[in-house]
Amino acid sequence: MTFRIAPSILSADFSQLGEEVGAVIAAGADLIHFDVMDNHFVPNLTIGPMVCEAVRPHSKRVDGSKIPIDVHLMVKPVDRIVPDFAKAGADIISFHPEASDHIDRTLALIRENGCKAGLVFNPATPLSYLDHVMDKVDLILIMSVNPGFGGQKFIPSALAKLAEAKKRITAEVAKSGREIWLEVDGGVKTENIADIARAGADTFVAGSAIFGQADYLATISAMRGELAKARV
Repeated sequence: MTFRIAPSILSADFSQLGEEVGAVIAAGADLIHFDVMDNHFVPNLTIGPMVCEAVRPHSKRVDGSKIPIDVHLMVKPVDRIVPDFAKAGADIISFHPEASDHIDRTLALIRENGCKAGLVFNPATPLSYLDHVMDKVDLILIMSVNPGFGGQKFIPSALAKLAEAKKRITAEVAKSGREIWLEVDGGVKTENIADIARAGADTFVAGSAIFGQADYLATISAMRGELAKARV
């Protein structure tokens, strides 16, 4: 299994956002995670497509290769903003089923705009939304906190939900051969990342656990060290 670490810029220093993105990439980040909130679907207001466009030139490794921008939309309605983020440089766009009147249509819209499509599940949102759209999902994101704010504690019941989502992914991959990522967001830190990986996650969003530390390289390296234990 390939493990991916996705620092969330929600916890970065916005006065130096380009430099912060460059710093976590230099420290070994695999993705840059964007938390987009509208003060309607969730009780907070964060960033929009213009910030994504501004960060895109900074989202590169030293060799010039591109780091994917992973956009998590916590907005309602969702369809209107999808093309804007795709144009701004997003590579992955995920949304909550509660934010779309037609989930199948929104997934198709994301793919039509050249991005991978993800579906996001809050702690109390059932995975049954996947029943008829697994063939259109490139990523499943399990929220291990209630969305809206960074720095929250991991909700332990997310482990069982990850395991159930992994079963669904395994069945779909066996049928279609497609790659589907299983991402987790909320309260992920060095101390619990191995247990989260054992539950089935392969992509880990971490905000304050990375940006709240003085040494990004040491923190991401420690996370990878714990993830190596999960492979044993």
